[in-house]
Formats: sequence, C-alpha cells, structure tokens
Amino acid sequence: MASGSTARSRPNCWPVPCCDAAAVTQAELRALLLDCIALWGIEAKVAVASAGIAITADGATYVVEPAPHDMRPVRWLLQTPERRAANRPPRAIPSIVALLSTLRNALGGEGGAALRITGA
Repeated sequence: MASGSTARSRPNCWPVPCCDAAAVTQAELRALLLDCIALWGIEAKVAVASAGIAITADGATYVVEPAPHDMRPVRWLLQTPERRAANRPPRAIPSIVALLSTLRNALGGEGGAALRITGA
C-alpha cells in the first residue's frame, strides 16, 4: 500500500480465504455487533467462537458466521437457539443489513424513531 493511500488491505479475510475485497473481517463484525447491541439497549455478550461470533443474551446464544463463497448471494448464516433446538441448519441471510435487522428482532432490541421528511 502506498504512503497516504486510503485503500484498505485485507490479508486475513475471515474465515473464508477466497472472499472478495468487500468482505468483513471477524474483528470488524464483532465491533459492529457490539456497537449495535449497545445502540439497541440490549444486555448481551459478544465473543469469538469456533463457529463464528457468538452473541449471548438472556441465556440464549446466537451464532453468526460468514456463508461459504459457493452459497452466494447468501452472505451470512445465523444459528438461533430455536433452530438449534429443532436440529435445523443456520438461517441464510443475504446482507449485513438483513443480519442486523434479524438479530435486533430476535434479541428484542428497540427500533429507532422513524425519520420523516416533509415539504416546506
């Protein structure tokens, strides 16, 4: 990377070595989840797990992991306590926005106030 460049190198995309340049690293995902959980007003722990990132709240554990490259356009897999108890595979989620929305709803997080733009 040249001096002064704003480009970001991703030498260690996690955990799929063949990911594209827009992939989110494990550290970035964990930081994003920590920020969102705080914003949603949820008491939870976010930790690195062998299968991905584990979010534990009210005794329930949710696991987020990147989908394998061959599952594109699916980007994320979310294992919930309910799916785990029913021996179902993790839910396939197409985007980070859908992942955050699904997690917020599952964890009982507060939605933000709707922004309304009106004419003069």
